[in-house]
Amino acid sequence: MSQGDRPPRTPQKRASPPATLPPLSDADNILVALNLEYLECEFFLYAVTGEGLDSVEPSLAGGGPSPIGPERANLDALTGDIIYQFALQEIGHLRLRLLSDSLRWFDGYVGAIPNLQSERSKRLVAGLLAVESGQDAVVRTLLYQRKDDELGGKGNVDEGLEVSSCLGAEGKVTGNSLAGDNNSVGYARTPAEIFRIVYGSGNESVPGGFYPQGCKGRFAESFLAPNH
Repeated sequence: MSQGDRPPRTPQKRASPPATLPPLSDADNILVALNLEYLECEFFLYAVTGEGLDSVEPSLAGGGPSPIGPERANLDALTGDIIYQFALQEIGHLRLRLLSDSLRWFDGYVGAIPNLQSERSKRLVAGLLAVESGQDAVVRTLLYQRKDDELGGKGNVDEGLEVSSCLGAEGKVTGNSLAGDNNSVGYARTPAEIFRIVYGSGNESVPGGFYPQGCKGRFAESFLAPNH
């Protein structure tokens, strides 16, 4: 079926957390981003090795369900080397989570920082954000080198590799190697926005995409139907 033949997508009503949800702790806020850490780790590992945490670092898998259908990607040597480094970095992040008893344990971290209370949590997330933002910069650089191969898109918060000049840095360029606001500051995402993206449904209360059963944690579960 061609793009033009597809039926229009019906917008789904978005849910809000129940009013009775207790105040969220630092652990609850960080757990939102931890869902993404697991996704990234599995994604990178499978892409370059064809195996995931269950084989590479089973102690970090925590007994969770294995990913469904991932395959090793056909990567050139440079890209494969970079993605393997990313995978090992994510393993380090997950191991840190296991060592941080008090915390249970991307855009996700930027949105979490203002809600954190303890200095320890802020230092931890700032350190993780430094590496996550570096990964994002590397990926966008690689994509920017191929932006004429229709890998770029248009948009605002989800900025593509090319934008109108009014949205480029200082309103002077259309190239968009790094996404940012009018002052070139990174965008923050709310937990609900993150869930809408990784579920692929555009609705934080409708799981799917990378998380068919939904993300874990009080924040994510507060959006889901009670019988889910």
